[in-house]
Amino acid sequence: MIDSHCHIDFKDFNANRAEIIAAAVEAGVHTLINIGVDLTTSQNSVQLAREHEMIYAAVGVHPHDAITLDNACLEQIRQLAGDEKVVAIGEIGLDYYRDLSPRDVQKETFHKQMQLAVELNLPVVIHTREAFEDTLRIVSEYSDKLPGGVFHCFPGDVDDAYRMIDLGFVLGVGGYVTYKGKSMAQVATEVPLNKIILETDSPYLAPMPYRGKTNQPAYVKFVCDKVAELRGVSSQEVEKITDRTCQKQFRLVETFGG
Repeated sequence: MIDSHCHIDFKDFNANRAEIIAAAVEAGVHTLINIGVDLTTSQNSVQLAREHEMIYAAVGVHPHDAITLDNACLEQIRQLAGDEKVVAIGEIGLDYYRDLSPRDVQKETFHKQMQLAVELNLPVVIHTREAFEDTLRIVSEYSDKLPGGVFHCFPGDVDDAYRMIDLGFVLGVGGYVTYKGKSMAQVATEVPLNKIILETDSPYLAPMPYRGKTNQPAYVKFVCDKVAELRGVSSQEVEKITDRTCQKQFRLVETFGG
């Protein structure tokens, strides 16, 4: 399995990071993509990726921290993105739920990082919360120039999902899919399975039966099992198809046989 979105560089794992990585391997996870949310975590993600063969990195500035993306920061993100273990620009986007940065600044920062992804020919990892229409509008300006990307923790309904898929993106499905009453379960049931990738967002959004506790990459197996249950297929089938999609999306392999 692949955990396509985690933050194991966060302080939540300072005391047991090696054990968390080992637990993921024990659970059958062979690849982690660690996602930056600001300059420091982007640097940390690249360092983790350099230290562990199974870890790759995304670098970028989250909308919460949009006010920190000055020209110097953008240049440092550009330099980090040149590392061979960096597979995407992210986590970038818009968040109108918390509004920790002014919305106009969020949009400007989002545009700058989308332009950077186009310049570097890298896919993007998109965060959107209570801002789907504005996010999709900005993404659509760049989608035909990008090698795709993922809408992390996809927040919309099935119709929204197809609008995003039409732009060349895939959906990140995480612990939300195991919660009752969440639209993600319907989306994960109805969209083509090859348009889904699995994620944890560790240390956040732990799936059932660990909801409310610290999430970790090993728990991606619960996401995989839930998607299999919803679709009436085996967990092995979900793992095979979602891994393949993730590997293609982030260019983790050059070719596929068979």
